[in-house]
Amino acid sequence: MNRIEKLQKQLDEWNIDGLMINGDWNRRYISGFTGSNGVVLVTHNDARLITDYRYLGQARNQTSLDIVLHKEHTGHKHKIYDEVAKQVKQMNIKRLGFEQQHLNFGNYSKLKGLIDSELIPTFDVVENIRMVKSLDEIEKIRTSSKITDNAFVHILNFIRPGVTELEVAGELENFIKNNGGITSTFSPIVASGNRASQPHGRASDKIIEQGDMITIDFGANYNGYWSDISRVVSMGEPSEKMKEIQQVVLQSFTNCATNIKAGLTDREVDKYMRDILIETGFNEFSGTGTGHGIGLEVHEKPLFSVDSENILLPGMVVTIEPGIYLQGIGGARIEDMLLITEDSCEVLSPSAKELVIL
Repeated sequence: MNRIEKLQKQLDEWNIDGLMINGDWNRRYISGFTGSNGVVLVTHNDARLITDYRYLGQARNQTSLDIVLHKEHTGHKHKIYDEVAKQVKQMNIKRLGFEQQHLNFGNYSKLKGLIDSELIPTFDVVENIRMVKSLDEIEKIRTSSKITDNAFVHILNFIRPGVTELEVAGELENFIKNNGGITSTFSPIVASGNRASQPHGRASDKIIEQGDMITIDFGANYNGYWSDISRVVSMGEPSEKMKEIQQVVLQSFTNCATNIKAGLTDREVDKYMRDILIETGFNEFSGTGTGHGIGLEVHEKPLFSVDSENILLPGMVVTIEPGIYLQGIGGARIEDMLLITEDSCEVLSPSAKELVIL
C-alpha cells in the first residue's frame, strides 16, 4: 500500500471527504514535491498537487499526482488558496479536513470565505503514517547515520587544547558536506567544561582547555533524511564527578537500548531510561526528553514522554538520549539512532559511546 492509499484509508476515520495538506514535510512525504509553495488535496479517488508556474518543471519531475497551477503568482503564498477553493468545489469535497497545526489563521479565514465546504480540523494524520519508515527511507537514514558516525571519528583527531567550540563545529560541518551530507538548520552543539550544563549549548568562541569534558550533538541530512547523535569526549582526565555522570548516562542509555523493541509504549521506553537516573539520584538533573522519532525532520513522532501512550512498531527509527546537566559544573548526553525491530532494535550509529579521553 502506497502513501496515498494509506492516507485515503484515514479519511473515513476522520469523517471527511478530503484532506488538505499544506505542512511542508507532510506535503513532501505524500507527493515527493520539494518546492516551497504547494498544497495537496486528497479524496477517496483523487489526489492533486496545487502549486504555481515557477515549479511546473520541478513538480513534473518529482510527483505522480495530478498537477494544478494557480494562474497568478504575486510572491504571496496565500494566493494559492484561491485555486485550492476552486479545486475543492470541483472535487465535490463537502467536509474538508485541514492540518490544524500547519494552517495559519489568516489562510484558514481566507479559505473559509471562499468555499461552502465545512472545514474540519485534523491532527497528525500524515505524521502518524510517517512514523513507520519504508525500506527506501531506512536506507537513506542508514547513509545519513554513517556520514555522522564517520564525522565523529574524524573530529577525535581534530579536537585539542586551544581550539574553540566553533572551530570544532565548523570542522564537523565541513566533513559532513565533503562526504555527501548537509547540515542546514541543525548547527552542531559543542559544549565544553561548565557550558556542557546547557542541554542545547550551541558552539561558542570558548577555547577548549585541558580537563574539559565536551558534549557534542550533531547530525547530517542525506537526500532529505536526518541522523542525530550525541557523544562525550574529554580533553585529558576529567573530574571524578564528570566521570560519574557520564557513566550514569551510559548505563541509562544501555538499559533503554537493550530493552527497547516493538510493542513498548512511550511511557515504558521512558521508564527504562529513567530508572537508572532515579536509582542514582540524578533524575532531577535530567531535564531533556527520552528521545524522539527522526526522518524528514530531526524531531518527529514518536516523541517519548511519560504522558503519552504511542506504541513502538517495527520500522520506526528513533533516538534515545539520556542526559545529566549540573549547573555551573558541566553535563553529559549520549544519543544514538535505533531502528525498531520485532524483538529488539538495530543500532544505526555504532561509534563508541564510552567516554573518549583525548
